[in-house]
Amino acid sequence: MAASSSLRARLAFVVLLSATTFYCIHKYRRLKRIKNLSLNPSNLTSKASRGKIFFISQTGTAKALAQRLHELFAANDIAFDLVDPRSYEPEDLPKESLVIFIASTWDGGKPPQNGEFLVNWLSESAEDFRVGSLLLSDCKFAVFGVGSRAYGESYNAVAKELSSRMVGLGGLEMIPVGEGDVDDGELDGAFEEWSAGVIKALKGDSELETNLVLQNGDVENDDEYVDTTDDDEDDDNGEADIVDLEDIAGKAPSRKNGVVKVAKGDGKKEMVTPVIRASLTKQGYKIIGSHSGVKICRWTKSQLRGRGGCYKHSFYGIESHRCMETTPSLACANKCVFCWRHHTNPVGKSWQWKMDDPKEIVKGALDLHTKMIKQMKGVPGVTQEKLEEGLNPRHCALSLVGEPIMYPEINALVDELHGKRISTFLVTNAQFPEKILNMKPITQLYVSVDAATKESLKAIDRPLFADFWERFIDSLKALQEKQQRTVYRLTLVKGWNTEELDAYFNLFSIGKPDFIEIKGVTYCGSSATSKLTMENVPWHADVKAFSEALSLKSEGEYEVACEHAHSCCVLLGRTQKFKKNGKWFTWIDYEKFHDLVASGEPFTSTDYMAETPSWAVYGAEEGGFDPEQLRYKKERHHHPKPQPQPQPQAVLA
Repeated sequence: MAASSSLRARLAFVVLLSATTFYCIHKYRRLKRIKNLSLNPSNLTSKASRGKIFFISQTGTAKALAQRLHELFAANDIAFDLVDPRSYEPEDLPKESLVIFIASTWDGGKPPQNGEFLVNWLSESAEDFRVGSLLLSDCKFAVFGVGSRAYGESYNAVAKELSSRMVGLGGLEMIPVGEGDVDDGELDGAFEEWSAGVIKALKGDSELETNLVLQNGDVENDDEYVDTTDDDEDDDNGEADIVDLEDIAGKAPSRKNGVVKVAKGDGKKEMVTPVIRASLTKQGYKIIGSHSGVKICRWTKSQLRGRGGCYKHSFYGIESHRCMETTPSLACANKCVFCWRHHTNPVGKSWQWKMDDPKEIVKGALDLHTKMIKQMKGVPGVTQEKLEEGLNPRHCALSLVGEPIMYPEINALVDELHGKRISTFLVTNAQFPEKILNMKPITQLYVSVDAATKESLKAIDRPLFADFWERFIDSLKALQEKQQRTVYRLTLVKGWNTEELDAYFNLFSIGKPDFIEIKGVTYCGSSATSKLTMENVPWHADVKAFSEALSLKSEGEYEVACEHAHSCCVLLGRTQKFKKNGKWFTWIDYEKFHDLVASGEPFTSTDYMAETPSWAVYGAEEGGFDPEQLRYKKERHHHPKPQPQPQPQAVLA
């Protein structure tokens, strides 16, 4: 027995020794080759004739910029290849004479997957004393970084590391690292300026005075620069040409738009810069002051026309045509992959902007909302009665975009709404637990529970906070302290979080919410900031199956109460509180709620509940559609697919 054990030990030692020897020989040969290249650059027998543009991209933004640069180079007769570093052998870098990196930063300052091997190779080589500092001495390079300043020290960390490592290996940097912020609205401008600098460097000092094709198709000649910012043109430029100082983001004021507007008063910047304002306005937002917004919901229009209300009408009895969707903070602390605003809003971890008065925000929201309602006059199906009701909002969904709870005066704003007997539904992204604890009573408080594990929450919400998971859990705990109605909002993304049933159930006991809304993700079209496709959108049957499974797992604590098939949404209710004698009481007595708030006395969620109508209950034939409304289905006129023409048969004589 002892001899057998000894034999196995010897064999294991021989195998280990062989593997170690093979590895050492491989590393020795590789390092010797790199060292020879470093010490004798002339040994490179086949110097690459074309430059390389590498894109290191996660969501597609860096790749799109690289494609733009490639087209710009072609327009200027500069030969470059567009390369995905995933398919490139880093040991071929010493053969290159010109390389450009367009690199995004991901996951705590790390490179995206497609560039991970290349970046790591450069780092290892630069730190290995045996490689030497002349490895890339014949290589000129330039780097442009794509990131977000909201992530603090990791902003464009990959681009900066690439520059440092290339220089450390002897590379010659043509121009300083360009930096673009995807959140400040000036990414394109910063990229254009950097690109122009690269082209000038590539064409060389002797050609600096030749014409240069720009990204907008214009031609620039350095000898013909004329300052156009004199007083004679002030009247023609107008406000559209004013550049906000906070919106420059590393970009010098345009030669044509040389006026810079500096914030007055306490010097704090406005959250909504001209670029962000233009982008949000284009999407249909009405901007209130410097950091708030309002937008009319399609369900508001639908119920005005008698064509059905949203899921909140079915679940909680709101009148959709009298609901105002707004937010006092367009900024957010997350960059969710399913964001339906495509990340055009600002991001931040704390309030750092000029602050508007809550009374002015509410007044502005009501004024702009009613103006949008008035535009529905004369639309088919809109009666005078419904129009007059719509002009008198009774509900406010503080969930338009961003993080409403970030606004420092959120309690005063809620008081202003309640004083007008307007109910409040507030949604928070579970990153500000102390704000949740400090909230005054509101009609219904939501916490977005987009994932059930730390890893998937980081992947889906892409939070700015390093301690995002601790903040998330503390937010759920804070929810349990609230006496009024509380809701977990689950957004199911197929392929991302639909397999986390057990983990989701484990979160129930932390916040003990009154209700759990489970909704399929809404596909909002393609975006450079999101990789979601229609394949990630679950069917209503999928949402129902997930909801029923969660209900069974709770062993009766939660049951499926309501559904709204059109919105692909299902509601779980806490049976002990909201199911009485076999009937659900998920609806809200709004007048009772306002009376309770006005009384100043403590009250709970069961003090203002109302019975759910039969058509809204789960399993009803109506599927959550109000029978008093007229169901309307759009006719879709798709062009028929061309049918194959029958082939003529050969006729035999």
